[in-house]
Amino acid sequence: MRRKEIPSFYFYVLHGLLVAVVLILILSLAEQPAVSAGQRIAKHAAIIAHRGASGYAPEHTLAAFRSAIEAGADYIEIDLQLTKDGQIIAMHDNTVNRTTDAKGKVRAMTLDAIKQLDAGSWFNRHHPMYAREEFARQQVPSLSEIFAAFGRETHYILEIKDSPYNPGIEEKLLETIRQYGLEDQVIIQSFDVKSLKKIHRMNDRIELLQLMWYNTPARISSVSLNKIKKYATGISPNFPKINAAYVHKVQKSGLRIYPYTVNYQLNMDRALSWGVDGIYTDYPDRFREVLRQNSSYVYLLRHTLSQWLNN
Repeated sequence: MRRKEIPSFYFYVLHGLLVAVVLILILSLAEQPAVSAGQRIAKHAAIIAHRGASGYAPEHTLAAFRSAIEAGADYIEIDLQLTKDGQIIAMHDNTVNRTTDAKGKVRAMTLDAIKQLDAGSWFNRHHPMYAREEFARQQVPSLSEIFAAFGRETHYILEIKDSPYNPGIEEKLLETIRQYGLEDQVIIQSFDVKSLKKIHRMNDRIELLQLMWYNTPARISSVSLNKIKKYATGISPNFPKINAAYVHKVQKSGLRIYPYTVNYQLNMDRALSWGVDGIYTDYPDRFREVLRQNSSYVYLLRHTLSQWLNN
């Protein structure tokens, strides 16, 4: 059956209405130059490579960190553990079981012993799409090795893990940062409030982030935010449990917010619409592309229309 054609008169009417809507949106933007931090579209939120570009290379290896830098990450995020001989290494777990070909507690092994381990073959087995032969030769790097390799080429977010089981890690960390002259290139984060306060007392020039974990939808009181502000400049909560209101409240208190770990475009778009200051991601190139798209005029109109319809 032949479809009825839309008369040209109606086409021009619809076209005119569309143009009018666009003009109204542009005028509304011009009349409202001041937008709250939580409502703004982030022109550039920080790209934080979670354990390096860990979606593409074995986490916490030089290959993952190099990949993150090449992908345009602003920061590489590194979890820190102490070895038996008091060396700081890049590793999330307190054992080597998951990310090497051996088993044992990090604190029970020397740096030399850990350097003998294969820190990449597990990735090739679990992620055949991104597997590379050279990953099998990756080692567990020390923090000094990472600083020596990349220096001021990037910025670093350094996480103190299991502070009670790594006594003295704060002093060793600050000394290593000082040795490489990177005080202005690093941020230190931890779930451990005592550890962060200790760092703040020893060096109040280094920025600190309070990590947060929620099992239920996130809520935080003004009292808690004011306490955090005494030693930290921001917080990092788990993304699935936060919402726009949470982001707005944190930023209104004067703290920045960097949720983790955001790997899919839909969630990246959502985080940006809330006005976050950055996100942690295993795929820094994805977030860079989302930022590029979201800075476009089309996204601005789409976002403004969405806000207009929701008000």
